[in-house]
Amino acid sequence: MSDALTDAFAKVDLSQVPSPCHVLHRGLLEQNLRILRSVMDRSGAKVLLALKGFAQFSEAKLVSKYLAGTTSSGLHEALLGREEFGGEVHAYSPAFKDEEFAHLLRIADHISFNSPSQWKRHRAAALAAGRKISFGLRVNPEHAEVDVELYNPCAAGSRLGTLRSEIKDPADLDGLEGLHFHTMCQQGSDVLERTVAAFETKFGEFLPRMKWVNFGGGHHITRPGYDLDRLVRIITGFRARWGEHLQVYLEPGEAIGIGTGVLVGTVLDLVHNGVDIAILDLSATCHMPDTLEMPYRADIVGADLPGKLPHTYRLGSATCLAGDVIGDYSFATPLRVGQRLVFLDMSHYTFVKNTTFNGVPLPAIASFDPATGRTEVIRRFGYADYKNRLS
Repeated sequence: MSDALTDAFAKVDLSQVPSPCHVLHRGLLEQNLRILRSVMDRSGAKVLLALKGFAQFSEAKLVSKYLAGTTSSGLHEALLGREEFGGEVHAYSPAFKDEEFAHLLRIADHISFNSPSQWKRHRAAALAAGRKISFGLRVNPEHAEVDVELYNPCAAGSRLGTLRSEIKDPADLDGLEGLHFHTMCQQGSDVLERTVAAFETKFGEFLPRMKWVNFGGGHHITRPGYDLDRLVRIITGFRARWGEHLQVYLEPGEAIGIGTGVLVGTVLDLVHNGVDIAILDLSATCHMPDTLEMPYRADIVGADLPGKLPHTYRLGSATCLAGDVIGDYSFATPLRVGQRLVFLDMSHYTFVKNTTFNGVPLPAIASFDPATGRTEVIRRFGYADYKNRLS
C-alpha cells in the first residue's frame, strides 16, 4: 500500500501546500469507496462511514455518492453526519446525557444503546419522538482477537456492549429493533466469520424479533489482500440463516481513509545529542497520536529503518514534551533545514484526533483532484483555533 501511495503522490506538487498539511488524494478515496459500494451491491448490506476514523466533510459529496450514511459516537458527530453527509444517521454511545439524547431524537435514524438500563432510562422519550427512529442494543459477544488492549472492544472488563448474562429478561429488549456488535480493529473477514459465529451462539435467540444487525467496524475491507468474497458470503449466509428481512450494517472508518493521504512536514533544525536529531513542525502528540498510543511506526517517503540507509535521524517535534518523538529513520542523503518530509497513510485517525497542545498549530487540510491535477487547500488553522478552545 505504501508503494501505491508513494507512486500516486509522486504526481502531486507538495511543495505548494502549507506545512504542516494533510493532503488527501481524491482518486484514491474514490477507489476505496468503489470497493465498499461493491460490497453493498453484492451482499445487500449497507455500509456507513464511521466518522470517528475519517471526517473530512469537504469530501462528503463524494462519500455520499457511494455509502448509505454515517455512524457517530455522540451528538456532535451525528450533527456533522446530518448536516454534511446526508443518508442514514446512526448513533451509539456508552451512555447518553438526557439533553444530548433529546437532540439526537431530532436528527438520528438509528440509535443503539449500550445497556438495557440506558434503554429503560430513555425509552419513554424515544417512543414519544414523533418521528421514525429505529432503536437497538450494543451487545458483547465475548469474542476478541485484537492484540492491542487499548483498541480491544471486548477486553476483559470492557464497558462497551451488554453481555448475554446481563440480559435478565427478554422483555428488557421490548421496543428494540436491532442488535449491534463491534469487536474488531484493523482485521480481515476471517475474524468477522468467527465473531459472527460467537454472536449467533450468544444472541441468536433474539434475532427472529429483530429487523437489523450492525456488524460494527474494524473491517479492513479496502486493504490489499482483504478477502471480499468471504465477507459477502458471511453477510449473505447470515441473512439466509436468520431471514432476508434482517438488514446488515457495516460501519468501517479506517477502510474509507486508508491509503488515501499524506501528512507533509518540514525540518526546522538539526541537532546532535548522541544521535542526530531532526526537529520538525510536526508533533507525534498533536498530529499523529497513534504513533505513541498504539504504538505504530509511520512510513516516510524515501526513508527506511534506522541504519538501513547511510544517515539516521531521530525525528522529534517542536513541543516541550520530552517524549514527543515520532521515531528513528534513515535517509539516503543528509537532511537539510527546510526540507519537506512526507508521511504516508495519514488520512484516518489523524486530523480527527489532532490537538493544539502547547499551542502547536493544527495542520492545514488539502485535497488533490487527479481529474484536474489541482491541489486545493481547503482549510488553514491559526491562533483563533487554539484560543477558541480555551477560556
